[in-house]
This record gives sequence, C-alpha cells and structure tokens, in this order.
Amino acid sequence: MANNGKHSEAADEGLARGLGWFSIGLGLAAVLAPRSLARSIGVGKHTGLVRFVGLREIVSGIGILTRRQPTGWVWSRVAGDAMDLTLLGAAFGSRRSDKAKLGAATAAVAGVTALDVYCGERLSRSTHTGAIKVEKSIIVNRSAEEVYRFWKNFESFPLFMNHVESVRQIDEKRSHWVAKAPAGKSVEWDAELINDKPNELIAWRSLEGSEIENAGTIRFERAPGGRGTLVRVKIDYRPPAGRLGALIAKLFGEDPEKQIHVDLHRFKQLVETGEVARTEGQSAGRPRSTSRKYDDFIRT
Repeated sequence: MANNGKHSEAADEGLARGLGWFSIGLGLAAVLAPRSLARSIGVGKHTGLVRFVGLREIVSGIGILTRRQPTGWVWSRVAGDAMDLTLLGAAFGSRRSDKAKLGAATAAVAGVTALDVYCGERLSRSTHTGAIKVEKSIIVNRSAEEVYRFWKNFESFPLFMNHVESVRQIDEKRSHWVAKAPAGKSVEWDAELINDKPNELIAWRSLEGSEIENAGTIRFERAPGGRGTLVRVKIDYRPPAGRLGALIAKLFGEDPEKQIHVDLHRFKQLVETGEVARTEGQSAGRPRSTSRKYDDFIRT
C-alpha cells in the first residue's frame, strides 16, 4: 500500500509537470505568434487578448515547475481555463468569428480544463493530509560506524535536539518521546524502528494514536574526499493541527526546517568534539555557555 501511495503521488506530480510544460509551450506560441494563434481558434484579430492569455499561461507554467507542491498553481490554471471558456463563448456572438474553429477550440479547452481539475483534485487530496516534509544533510568528520552508533542511541537526542525533552527506550524497536510544543506545551508519541542497516540506514515511524504522526530515514554515506560521513535526514510529520499547526509553530519561532538545520549542526559538534555549547536564557549581553558530555549516553 505504501508503494502504491508513493507511485500515485509521483504520477500526480508528473502530470502536474506535464501541464506546466504545456502552459509554457502554449504561452510562448501566444506571445510570439498571436495572430496565427488567433486565426487558428477563429477569433480574428484579437492579438492583444491572445498575448495576455499567453503571458498568464507562462506564469502558471513556471509556477508549477518551480514549486515542490504546485497545487495552487494547478488550480490557477483551472481559473484561467474558466476565463478562456468565457471568452470563447463571447466570441460566438461576433460576426467575424469562425464558428467551426471556435467550436473545436472550445472543445479542446474543455478537455484541458477537465485534466486540470483532475490534477488539482489529486494534488489537493495529498497536500490536505497536512504532511510536512523536511530534507537536510551535513558532513560529520567521523566514521559512519561512530555516527551510526550515536544516532542509534535515541536517549541521547535531547543533547542536541532543542525541541526534544526526553526519549525513553521501551525495547529494541520502540521508544517513547516527549517534545516541546508552542506556547509552553509538550507533545508525546511512541515510535518504532522499521528498518535498521548498521552503519548505513535507520528508518522509523510513529505508532498509531501518537499526538504527532511522523516518519523518517537517516542515511550514512562516505563523504567525498574521505572527509567523514555524509548524513542525510528525511522527515515527514503532521503537526497536531495539520498545516495550520505548522503555521502557528512558525509564529512561535518553531519552524521545522530551521529546527532540523540547527539540530544537525549541534549533532555534528557533539559527535566531533564530545560536547555541545548552549546559550540559555539571555536576550542580550554575553551569552552563558554550558556543555554536556555524551560519553555516558553511548552504549558499549
């Protein structure tokens, strides 16, 4: 089922990219050869209007192709399609219009509109789940064995993850997490390992009923030039209130992408030096620095 979901999501994104390139191609034709396009659809000499439609198509196409989740841009195409159908309908009342060409153009636009609506609904269905995806990487100047060993010890995460208050190992696969939430609140969940390849890969997911649904993978790869280990982190999670919750979190200074970026740099410092400096409770003046050793957290 998971593979089917990923395949469906990839197919939806592929369809959106196809519509993006179609928009750009149609837009360029309208901007560069407005008279020819106007004659081909039977609207005579309305070259200014055709150019406007072309520019709109180009903007929509660029928006679709440059966004990771182009749902809004696909729906903008639907709005543009509705405008085009209205204009074509009005053109039927003109004596100078070619009714046969107009009919064919209207049918073509109606077909494209149906495709745009289908794509928009598919993308909306996937994005309305509230899932937030974060991908980050960093090079740690230590061997993959050492980096993996540290990461596998989840109880050490509060040392470098500011938003994690505590982790308790339940058994070999399951652990209980407590994390900070906006406005001084906290959230809890249980997680389980779903894949574990020593020195290569760790994958996890939250268990059913967790306050925050999350899943992720971390890969350990040899860095170019023998500079240590390249750590790649991918995390998908759904905050308690979906995307609204993520927006509220950002307002409280809890941007998930920024959190992971900071946490990875703290992780690098901790693994490379054995400690991490923290600044606590001072908004001005020289910060107070504290260090926490991680030796006691590494299992032998």
